[in-house]
Amino acid sequence: MKELPVSDPGTPDHTSPTRYLLWLVRVQRRSVIGVAVLGSLFFLSPALMPAVIGRAIDDGVAGEDTGALLRWAGVLSALGVLQMVSSVTRHRLAVFNWLSAAYRTIQIVTRQTTRLGATLPKRLTAGEVVSVGISDVARLGDVLDIVGRGTGSVVAIAVVAVLLLVTSWPLGLVVLVGVPLILALAAPLLRPYERREDAHRELVSELNSTATDLVAGLRVLRGVGGEGLFAERYRRRSQDVRRAGVRVAWAESRISGAEVLLPGLLVALVTWVGAHFAQDHRITIGQLVAFYGYAVFLVEPLRTIGEMAQKVTKGRVAAGRVCRLLAVEPEITLSGTRAVEGPAELVDAASGLVVRPGRVTAVAAADPRDAAAVADRLGRYAEGDVTYNGVPLAEVADVRSKVLVAVNEDRLFSGPLRNTLSPPSGASGASGLDVAIEAAAADDIVEVDGLDGHVAEAGREFSGGQRQRLRLVRALAADPDVLVLVEPTSAVDAHTESAIAERIGRARSGRTTVIATTSPLVLDRADHVAFVEHGEVVAEGTHRDLLDTEPRYAAVVTRGAS
Repeated sequence: MKELPVSDPGTPDHTSPTRYLLWLVRVQRRSVIGVAVLGSLFFLSPALMPAVIGRAIDDGVAGEDTGALLRWAGVLSALGVLQMVSSVTRHRLAVFNWLSAAYRTIQIVTRQTTRLGATLPKRLTAGEVVSVGISDVARLGDVLDIVGRGTGSVVAIAVVAVLLLVTSWPLGLVVLVGVPLILALAAPLLRPYERREDAHRELVSELNSTATDLVAGLRVLRGVGGEGLFAERYRRRSQDVRRAGVRVAWAESRISGAEVLLPGLLVALVTWVGAHFAQDHRITIGQLVAFYGYAVFLVEPLRTIGEMAQKVTKGRVAAGRVCRLLAVEPEITLSGTRAVEGPAELVDAASGLVVRPGRVTAVAAADPRDAAAVADRLGRYAEGDVTYNGVPLAEVADVRSKVLVAVNEDRLFSGPLRNTLSPPSGASGASGLDVAIEAAAADDIVEVDGLDGHVAEAGREFSGGQRQRLRLVRALAADPDVLVLVEPTSAVDAHTESAIAERIGRARSGRTTVIATTSPLVLDRADHVAFVEHGEVVAEGTHRDLLDTEPRYAAVVTRGAS
């Protein structure tokens, strides 16, 4: 049996929920076929037992043939052993199918969320993604789990119908007509069930989103006294989910009742007709016992078919959520294939900015949104006509490792501080973590608990200025060819800002650095300054030259002070 999870989950067909489910069946076809065969053996064993018991009564008891009775008893024992063995192996394989479908979907969803990056929170809520990982994968697993028993049920019903037809065609006809009739009567109950299940699933996603927002903003809520307001909102949505769950339960209870009532009516009909046939001597006593056994046996496969209909309905709803997530496309597709080496020079045609290699270039914008837009284009987080050493940025391979954009919205992760600050495996790390800490003036933060100290979620135990310096440490330690920093010193005091401005150039020696800022301390230490107004570079030079020659620049960086 294969280990889980698999190394490559594959590429799913997510054009529709049904196609996604069929894709899961197709990629797991070996185990699915195996569980279908074992499920058929599992149901065939008890399906044949009534016939064996009937023959034992007719040949052994009524015919007073002890040898025949022993032979049929042996056959009955063999069927019991076959049922036991097939039950154990079928269950093991069914569990494997459940886990395989769940793990495969989790891998696919995780891969997609990683691929989407910043696009994900713009298109889907956190609760939607959480619900896929918590509940939807389980329902998809249920679909693969029921395949074995569902297939076995269909095969067993067909075999019983043939046996009844061979023995008495009227009774066989009752089963052949009765089973489709039961399914037709139960089918209308599935449509409202699916609608209510879909609505309930949507409300659960919204509730998860509310819970996620509450946890993320708990400190802020306490600070402004908003816990009661948001708690009441959560209670209202929780009650909406409860009411929707009750509606689903009503629909499910009707289906469950039909699973018992309709097969029970068929059993009663077969038994009643069989008793009359025995009374008229059209069938033997052994055949009557067999017919009763068939009627009792049919309850389980018919109930299993009803269960399969429920699980497939839930699975389609869950698959629809997964397909919705998989259908989202990232705003920017990183599909570059050209390897570009050498000094990193970037040119942004939209603004006219030229970033020379090996220098610290500062971008001062009259409107901070213009500087942020330039940074997004340089890092290919937004479309734009940008070249990297003369090659269109869209064609540059592995662009994320070459150009790193660091903004103040970047998150610190929980765990040891060393893991939070260290560059990912495979990064050059030429400047070194120690150098990065010194350049970001973060020595005092590290000295408190050391690099092995624990960082809470989002670094909430640190002040805003401390978090900003730690983000800067992480960006510097990654040591990319091009580092784009957006307002890296906006939350620190003037003394710390001056130290950072002086040290960044040394830490990034030989590398290309772009700093979007209007801080005079940082601008004064830059090798080159580009002043952007209305999205375009309107003046360039050193900080001091621009102060003397460009009044608009002076007004921006001095905040209008004379």
